[in-house]
Amino acid sequence: MSMETVHVPLGGRAYDIRIGAGLLQRAGAEIAPLLQRPRIAIVTERNVAARHLGTLEAALGAEGIAPAVLTLDPGEASKCWAALQQTVEWLIAERIARDDLVVAFGGGVIGDLAGFAAAILRRGVGLVQIPTTLLAQVDSSVGGKTGINSTLGKNLVGAFHQPKLVLADIDLLDTLAERDFRAGYAEVVKYGLLGDAGFFEWLEAEGTRLAAGDRAARTRAVRRSCEMKVDLVVRDETEQGDRALLNLGHTFGHALEAATGYSHRLLHGEAVSIGCLLAFQTSAALRLCPQEAPSRVAAHFAAMGLKRSLRDIPGPLPDANGLIALMAQDKKVRDGRPVFVLVRDIGAAFVSGETDLAVVREVLAAELAARAQP
Repeated sequence: MSMETVHVPLGGRAYDIRIGAGLLQRAGAEIAPLLQRPRIAIVTERNVAARHLGTLEAALGAEGIAPAVLTLDPGEASKCWAALQQTVEWLIAERIARDDLVVAFGGGVIGDLAGFAAAILRRGVGLVQIPTTLLAQVDSSVGGKTGINSTLGKNLVGAFHQPKLVLADIDLLDTLAERDFRAGYAEVVKYGLLGDAGFFEWLEAEGTRLAAGDRAARTRAVRRSCEMKVDLVVRDETEQGDRALLNLGHTFGHALEAATGYSHRLLHGEAVSIGCLLAFQTSAALRLCPQEAPSRVAAHFAAMGLKRSLRDIPGPLPDANGLIALMAQDKKVRDGRPVFVLVRDIGAAFVSGETDLAVVREVLAAELAARAQP
């Protein structure tokens, strides 16, 4: 089995991201050196458990590790206070101690929820991330952000809590629904858009091969995404500066997720792809980037079957003022104003705390008007 490693050099909290096929079958051997005693707590969700839990339990059992398992409902709705309380109380009942490990086994929702539970249980217990979706492998499992949603906004409650290990098994991507894979691909493209034009160009050429299941292409995409995220995390772990670049598309996207009630109407990655294009359109309207840049991004999104406009969201949406009001609840707000990640070109993003909201309103109004056309 070919395996690649991206190291996260955070001093005493350093850890490795392992990337490759067949890693789930090796999970016991990878996790065992981190344990003080042969016991862990796995937090997962129903769909992942049905497909993959048996393999993980067998891998752990081969190393003499006895797991306790909590299985939650799938979907963004589980990133809530009730599920957090359920998870923490279960961990306490299972007598998970500070030198034990919590394993987050699922997509971004489980990674964020279980990670937050590990962060606050006994003021912090160890965490291992085993991400099962493309989105989680390239984004949410890496960097230590954990949290849940509030009814007023996404990820407004949380903590930074770095894992001790991340295992990104490329084989698990084979079982993803096409919609979920595309949603994760939006986060992959985001890395090229924010800081690596060469990576975006590679994705334009190889994206269809990656989507078709090519192992080498998928491994390269996950590795490069993780490398870029690690670089930003190491420079700015708690998002005081450069790490905010990772939020390209997210100020728009989080507002759209709130507007759709964190429901199946709009997946997180779909909100990011629409949000990225809105960020490019806003940048072009502000004359910050070439006018052809949004068209090039939109063309690649179309080629890959990604959502790219408000017209791609079913059901009602607020007006432009309503969407801007939702942005004002975003966790990145400074002095009462939304913070946007804008671009000077593909691969050249920057953080803007002084964006002209009148221009943002015009871009959103135009999109909403187009959405209203028959």
